[in-house]
Amino acid sequence: MTAFLDALPAPATLAGLSLSSRFVMAPMTRKRSPGGVPTAEVAAYYRRRAEGGVGLIITEGALVGHPSASHETDVPRMTPGAAEAGWRNVTHEVHRASGRIAAQLWHLGSERGAGAWTASTMRGADFEEILDAYAGSARTAVRAGFDAVEIHAAHGYLLDEFLWPRTNRRTDRYGGDVRRRAAYPAEVIRAVKAELPASTPLIVRFSQFKERDYAARIAETPGELATILESFAEAGADVLHASQRRFWEPVFAGHHENLAGWAKRITGLPAITVGSVGLTRAFLTSPELDDLLKRRANDEFDLVALGRTLLANPGWVRLAAEGRIEEIRDYRKADEDILF
Repeated sequence: MTAFLDALPAPATLAGLSLSSRFVMAPMTRKRSPGGVPTAEVAAYYRRRAEGGVGLIITEGALVGHPSASHETDVPRMTPGAAEAGWRNVTHEVHRASGRIAAQLWHLGSERGAGAWTASTMRGADFEEILDAYAGSARTAVRAGFDAVEIHAAHGYLLDEFLWPRTNRRTDRYGGDVRRRAAYPAEVIRAVKAELPASTPLIVRFSQFKERDYAARIAETPGELATILESFAEAGADVLHASQRRFWEPVFAGHHENLAGWAKRITGLPAITVGSVGLTRAFLTSPELDDLLKRRANDEFDLVALGRTLLANPGWVRLAAEGRIEEIRDYRKADEDILF
């Protein structure tokens, strides 16, 4: 545990943003915001994670201000009015606990179901409408007091559909080879970046796998991945959040780096790794922890995101750092139904 105590709970800086630790709370949909408005209960939920030692909280996906973003009524939105006021209370509570918080902007694309706007069905003015929706939601996030903004371009949702050949069947400037498939997500990044103060980092979350296909890949080679990520960096991304199901798995045969490692190697930008960190108490005495620490020591990535373990363990970082392993609960599926 000594290496753990020395490495990850220590303060860090991410794209100029000072953090109390290298741990990030990964975005997890909670569906506790009636009418798209975060409640006082939601604010308390995020505050507890800041109190528990998380350096940067990334919110659950907040829907951008366009009717096509989702049909869900209990998923929060990032829109002016009541939702903005709800989020302002969230950021206030997190800041009261000396935490930092990023807003994740989300459009479900085909995951919405019937009537969805997808990478292959958007036409004409649709592209400007979605750009305006992302830009408007970025402005709302700034007014609501967020310290950073993340664009969700992973897991098979709208922007990731452009990146994935199976869902991008376009033959125009937004389809075809990997550079053209990355063009529209890059335009969204550029539109959001233009709305942020210079001191507000822009994070982009991406993945190979999809919610409906764990074997999916947006890049078959390091060169293809470089084309995508370099376009993100050129458009204004400050941080890359590389989502994997298991952080220790290499991305390409013959190379040990995980997805965050490749992101940092390709672009030089700070990278966040995530994927099955700390799901059980046993993780804290496991070879996987040793591997995580070794990768961090080798500068493969900058921050480590925790997901499901934080659902029932708001104080996971503090408890782990203090060696109070017996107080940490193993993740259970039922934890997803409760707002601890």
